[in-house]
Amino acid sequence: MSVDWSTSDVAGDDVPAVDLTTVDVTGVDLTADLGPNLQLPNPLMTASGCAANGKELHRFGDVAQLGAFVTKSVKRDPQSGRGTPRMAETPSGMLNSIGLQGPGIDAFVEHDLPWLKSVGARAIVSIAGASSGEFAEVAGRLVAAPDFDAVAAIEVNISCPNVANRGLVFACDPASSTEVLRLVAPEVPSGIPLLAKLTPDVTDIVPIAGAALAGGAHGLTMINTLLGIHIDTERMRPHLFGTTGGLSGPAIRPVAVRAIWQVHAAMRAGRIPAAPIVGVGGVRTGQDALELTLAGASAIQVGTAIFNDPSAPWRVARELRDLLGQRGIPRYRDLVGAAHQN
Repeated sequence: MSVDWSTSDVAGDDVPAVDLTTVDVTGVDLTADLGPNLQLPNPLMTASGCAANGKELHRFGDVAQLGAFVTKSVKRDPQSGRGTPRMAETPSGMLNSIGLQGPGIDAFVEHDLPWLKSVGARAIVSIAGASSGEFAEVAGRLVAAPDFDAVAAIEVNISCPNVANRGLVFACDPASSTEVLRLVAPEVPSGIPLLAKLTPDVTDIVPIAGAALAGGAHGLTMINTLLGIHIDTERMRPHLFGTTGGLSGPAIRPVAVRAIWQVHAAMRAGRIPAAPIVGVGGVRTGQDALELTLAGASAIQVGTAIFNDPSAPWRVARELRDLLGQRGIPRYRDLVGAAHQN
């Protein structure tokens, strides 16, 4: 089975041609606000883990033209990741079980961050750790890097397991979520926003969001992948080496919309502090991006769609601009959470 998620028969709309070198926003203000300290020229970003650390995707378009480029989650030490098979295709999505493979923070600040700075990208660095202390150490080393001025924000991936607590995912527990942000926040200059990336695999995502904000997060990224399993019916055993994997792609977009809606509604009701939300999950068209925006997202990440259409982040930005232009809406920011008013 091979599914082309970007084609018109799946998306329901013709996919327009795209100029891979730029995002033309003439006539529509696509400026995105992620708090008082971060304003982006447009709301489109990559999603962590879907475009490595920029060099690979830059062959298809100028990453500096995106609102921001989000790096692969980086940990303190080099990590080889899980064994193979690591990926499995599913209807309208895919499972991945990569295991946060990477060279570690020292290699990142020596090689990847200088490159991102050299091309003028606004980098949002995703950090991860096996313990709360490791998150803080990674943040400290990042801040000390000579090229830290290329960092627009830090995404704290609390959707990864806490090995010190029996493998519990940090973002499945309010206390763990607060603890990670409480330790990371003092390591980071006050002008750099912290975005806590949340998992949808919880009974109620609103208390988790509130706990992350209470710990020091300035915004939220929602959602990470959903946990799933694919069983090989020929071998009669799980396909992935790690058994479980993270489900991404169009199949999870309604879950992302639901999570964003619930958290934004809680913010509007004053149950948790108001903060920007970066929406992610199954976005492959401008229409998808608009849906997450109307639910409450202030910016949008494109992830799995990049694997079969490397132009997807730029294309989605152009489609979103065209949608706003066709409807006579001059400013993107006016649509954030608009569905709650209607």
